[in-house]
Amino acid sequence: MPIRVLSPEVASQIAAGEVVERPASVVKELVENALDAGAQSVSISIDAAGRNLIEVADDGSGIPADQLALAVSRHATSKLASASELFSISTLGFRGEALASIGSVSRLTVTSRAVEAAIGARIRVEGGQEGRVQQVGVPVGTVVQVENLFYNVPARLKFLKSDTTERRAIDTFVARHALAYPGVRFKLSEGKKIILQTSGDGDRRAVLALLYGVDTAKQMLEVLAEEDGLGLTGFISPTSVTRSNRREMTFFINGRWVQDVPLNAALTQAYHTMLMVGRYPLASLFLQIDPAALDVNVHPAKAEVRFREQDKVFSFVQRAVRRALLAYAPVPSLLPTTLWGSPASRETYSSNSSQTGLDWSMAGDARQAETMEAGQPAGIEAGQSAFVRMPLLRLIGQIGASYLVAEGPDGLYLVDQHAAHERVLFEKLMLQHDKRNIPSQSLLEPVSVTLPPAQAALLEGQLELLNGFGFQVEPFGPNTFQVRAMPALFSGSDAASALRALVEDFEEDETPLQEELEARLAARVCKRMAVKAGQALSGEEQRALLADLENCDSPRTCPHGRPTMIHLSVDMLERQFGRKGAR
Repeated sequence: MPIRVLSPEVASQIAAGEVVERPASVVKELVENALDAGAQSVSISIDAAGRNLIEVADDGSGIPADQLALAVSRHATSKLASASELFSISTLGFRGEALASIGSVSRLTVTSRAVEAAIGARIRVEGGQEGRVQQVGVPVGTVVQVENLFYNVPARLKFLKSDTTERRAIDTFVARHALAYPGVRFKLSEGKKIILQTSGDGDRRAVLALLYGVDTAKQMLEVLAEEDGLGLTGFISPTSVTRSNRREMTFFINGRWVQDVPLNAALTQAYHTMLMVGRYPLASLFLQIDPAALDVNVHPAKAEVRFREQDKVFSFVQRAVRRALLAYAPVPSLLPTTLWGSPASRETYSSNSSQTGLDWSMAGDARQAETMEAGQPAGIEAGQSAFVRMPLLRLIGQIGASYLVAEGPDGLYLVDQHAAHERVLFEKLMLQHDKRNIPSQSLLEPVSVTLPPAQAALLEGQLELLNGFGFQVEPFGPNTFQVRAMPALFSGSDAASALRALVEDFEEDETPLQEELEARLAARVCKRMAVKAGQALSGEEQRALLADLENCDSPRTCPHGRPTMIHLSVDMLERQFGRKGAR
């Protein structure tokens, strides 16, 4: 095939592929242009998750009429004049590709009036073809309408994800920037529904309250640090407020949202020894640095940066966050004397270990147990069913306030109380669900839960499914839900915690099977409601948990596949103590 020069239309569409990946990319470019123009109010309207319409209106400085046609041309920008300025960029945009790229894959209309102009102007671009500039009467600022995104690139349109996922990406972007720019009024709406609206009064904690609820916002710890040309501001969560993923660890550098692995590592290291494994903080941190000390021109979406002195920045962020944590840390208190070494605890363990007279013949087929290898979770050996029943166990006690120690007919069993309780709750809940008979208990006082817009949209799509599990959850204002009832199985548990568990780290499956979705939802709630490691249980609670686990169909693992117990056979113990076998 001969080499040929691509047509301008094809070249524009190829370039657009790097800038415009999805509707959220369009929102990003247009909002960043509005912020660069000094806007104090930014309004975003979408339809069909941005596929049909994205409109961004601002009250910034506007575009002069004689420059409007140039603004929608490739590589045309007012933010950069020479290559040397690439290493001292202080604006969000600088490449001059956004409007041209968007116009090449949509029907684009730009209406603007500059501050000094008496009248505005409008230009329309369809599939990269520019129309004539027309004079119109409009207020100061710019309105950009993007209609029928990817209408002329059907392959790109086909690979967009579901409306829920695309809408969630837009919600997340706007929420982040509302936190980063509290002095700007943001409004995000879809049709007549307002998804997010901020006051623009400069109070970042008020925006936190809007996104996460008043209670969470009150607990957030403020970070204020300055050192050797670096500045860090923002909020981090105390050790009592965590998430199961890193999605809510947000960094802005000079007003630009970035994805930077070293910065995330610095934040995580600052919490070292303070959080459980697998738990992560909430954080919205804003780093100020000399623009000449970093390179922002390393990623098509400008989401990554390179620091001239990365180790210096890493250490600064880690120290600043650690100082804030220690400054607000509560004074440690002694453990209650009833937990360890007290007469009460000795009596509890004594009563637990004094159970005798159990009929081991009730334990089922002992030959099954003999096939289990020492230290191997039962039920996962080659050729062995995962649903082998566990033998009847005699409780000995609790160790470390996390594990139950029990004796079986063929050795010792160590039971993880959290994983075991997960399995018990899960099977009880799914049995009630299969029978379409989940007892529900009304709360004396309804509990309100506020979620970030992206998570609120996710939960809203699951309300019918959730109500089928014995919950009664209703929308209660923008991004807020009210829990009026919950399954009687979870009576006395934290309703707000259960609701957050549903959306905290829910996977973005596009079309999960209904049965799979129901099982995952049940497993997620049970994980949050189960007793935790470190929670001391009374003797009766320990015995009840073992009895319930024995009655489970799949007692060997929790619903997420983690083992509930470890078996140490008598044969293995004898070998370890040198009573038989090689010494």
